[in-house]
Amino acid sequence: MTAIEFFSALANGTRLRCLVLLSRHAELCVCELTHALGASQPHISRHLAQLRELAIVTDRREGLWVYYRINPALPSWSRDVLEEAASGTADSSPFAEDEAALTAMANRPGAARCA
Repeated sequence: MTAIEFFSALANGTRLRCLVLLSRHAELCVCELTHALGASQPHISRHLAQLRELAIVTDRREGLWVYYRINPALPSWSRDVLEEAASGTADSSPFAEDEAALTAMANRPGAARCA
């Protein structure tokens, strides 16, 4: 991944919102991201696939669920950018609303059903 590819990935609103949430949480299921962003599963999955192809995120499957996390092998400069973005947007829209929606989500993974 080049710096241009990294910043191009962040230039898309959906991908940036997913990355901000993933920066704040160790790991999130696709269903949590769809709920938090209020977007369809195919829309979120398409953007996560693009982030996975660039190796910005990694995924793991557990039964029917797919979980994503920030790739721990990212260069430190890119991890720093993501951490600063998450910190700097914590109180601004739509990032604060995404976090609130995620926090309020019922039936999060680990429960009997995922929303």
